[in-house]
Amino acid sequence: MKLGIDIGGTFTDLVLFDDQTNDLKFTKSLTSYPDPTIGIFNGIKDLEKKFGMSLDNLEAIVHGTTLITNAVIERKGSKTAFITTKGFEDVLELGRELRYDIYDLNLSMPKPLVPRNLRFGVSERIDNKGKVLTALDKSELREIANKLTEEKIEAVGICLLNSFANTAHEEAIGEFLQSNFPDLYFSLSCEIMPEIREYERSSATAMNAYVQPLTDQYLEKLRIDLIDKGFTGKIHIMNSSGRLTTIDGARKSPIQLLESGPAGGSMAGVYFGKQKNIDNLLCFDMGGTTAKASIIFEGQPEITNNFEAGRVKRFKKGSGLPVRIPVIDMIEIGAGGGSIARADKLGLLTVGPDSASSTPGSACYDLGGDYPTVTDADLVLGYLNENYFLGGTMKLNKQKSYEAIEKHLSKPLGISVEEAAMGIHRIVNENMANATRVHILEKGMDPRHFSMIAFGGAGPVHAFGVAELVNAPKLIVPVGAGVTSAVGFLLSPIAKENIKSYIKNLKEIDWNEVNRFLQSMEENGKKFLKESDENEENITVTRVVEMRYEGQGHEISIKLPDGVLNELSIDEITRRFNKEYQFRYNRSIDNVDLQMVTWKVLTSGLTPNLQVRQSDFDNVEKDPLKGMRSVYFQSTGYLDCPVYNRYLMPIDFNENGPMIIEEKESTTVIGLNCSVSIDQHKNIIVDFK
Repeated sequence: MKLGIDIGGTFTDLVLFDDQTNDLKFTKSLTSYPDPTIGIFNGIKDLEKKFGMSLDNLEAIVHGTTLITNAVIERKGSKTAFITTKGFEDVLELGRELRYDIYDLNLSMPKPLVPRNLRFGVSERIDNKGKVLTALDKSELREIANKLTEEKIEAVGICLLNSFANTAHEEAIGEFLQSNFPDLYFSLSCEIMPEIREYERSSATAMNAYVQPLTDQYLEKLRIDLIDKGFTGKIHIMNSSGRLTTIDGARKSPIQLLESGPAGGSMAGVYFGKQKNIDNLLCFDMGGTTAKASIIFEGQPEITNNFEAGRVKRFKKGSGLPVRIPVIDMIEIGAGGGSIARADKLGLLTVGPDSASSTPGSACYDLGGDYPTVTDADLVLGYLNENYFLGGTMKLNKQKSYEAIEKHLSKPLGISVEEAAMGIHRIVNENMANATRVHILEKGMDPRHFSMIAFGGAGPVHAFGVAELVNAPKLIVPVGAGVTSAVGFLLSPIAKENIKSYIKNLKEIDWNEVNRFLQSMEENGKKFLKESDENEENITVTRVVEMRYEGQGHEISIKLPDGVLNELSIDEITRRFNKEYQFRYNRSIDNVDLQMVTWKVLTSGLTPNLQVRQSDFDNVEKDPLKGMRSVYFQSTGYLDCPVYNRYLMPIDFNENGPMIIEEKESTTVIGLNCSVSIDQHKNIIVDFK
């Protein structure tokens, strides 16, 4: 048996998979602050109580968390110092000197994670070819060491100017710190992000150091607590690219986990897309705090290296701290179930970005929350059942929702409570649909060619409205929709990506040098996988290079030909570059040399081939219709709407909307002008008319 654990901002999801019966068993618990392990073990206790699960019977635990993202956003990391080449101490402050909003006269840029007084320069210089111009002055390190002690520094990021070309000076600083400060955490840029562009490399290294003590202590505590309770299996951690790493790998490079939870949802989307033979999918993930979208194109998630954390403006590109790590390309498109709705100074209804979180939570949680949230609106509209939230384990107070909306929205705006609730629901849907449409169009694709798959606790509640607005041809609500990200953890391979910047024009490359370091990177990745008990025959190797026209500032990725590279490979590499460039920009540039910049080798283990089913689907003899409920739709007002028990809906089910379909972890709201069926895998399929 394997257990997937996904810590979200509001709920912690747990998914238990039995590979002998292919059964999935789910549970949710409220995310606990400041110690998230409490929420994890509350969920484990629930699984033990409901299904007789025992930790000593588990083969593996796969874990994803928002801990790192939240630490950056809330600035709750460790006290961190930064060491760089003398004269470059202000790189973190200067950034790219670009304004993310040229019309905002009061523009605020993200503050560096390391303040100026804790950024230190050391005399050294290596050129961009790796040649030492100025030797490292180790006497200055002793002066810096005294300041680290005085300031009680917990972690240090080290990023020298051209360390991507020669790692010797950075490694020497690391050895000095290790010898003199054995308890001090430190991050070397040559290990975290060995690429060109000193600002992005500095930002990533500083961020890794900033969150490393927190992550290391959390993962070590989790490991010890699990062992104390009888767990003897493997612990794998989900990273941002939809791949798994070991717990030691995660402790060393925690920034790789920044988007680990949502990445699990995208990997589940790949699985369910293959199940339905749909190559192009829009993954819509809406939880308690945020909503995100990603696309599956030709059966694979889009991977990008351009990611930002801790944005000053949530939806403004360029307003965050850049981190060049491989991450599934997703966009935060809106609010979550716990996002707070307010009337602004202009008398307009706004939703988010702040969230009621799990404590005090939405007003309907009856835990002290007073402001209305998206969940409160959905409850008032009849979309949610106050007696069947989380399968009835958490009773909601509909009266509290009504009172919160009336107090903060209905009376100030002079509208009915139902109109205010529908306003919240519509604003959320419209915002998410607009952001989704732009996200797909920016990639040169047509949103109408993408079916939607919806998951997350609140995703199926809003998916129908969003799918209608983007003209999606089909909506899929998969098995375990409320905990799909955790399901995705169990469907992901363990992998490692090695990176090296080696900048040469295509016609000037030393292919012997290239083959040497590509082979070394491949061997390093295979060693990592073998140490994780992956069989060598299951390991696959993918080699990629980032290229550009000479003189350009950004690159595109192409897959390298297999085997040994040489002058005969130039034509094929050129063809692949031109094809990708033409696809992205609908043009090519003649008589300009091609330049190879960054080389990547991805070694992956076997992708689990699970045939998932939910054990609660066994009994199909009872009537799936639970009854009728008064539900408010925008076009009709209140309607008597059928409510179905998802676990009892048979495979041959086929009816027209509207309807509500309830399960323990989520509720699917389906409007008018569509047909609803259940496929052979027990997924809900909505076809729009």
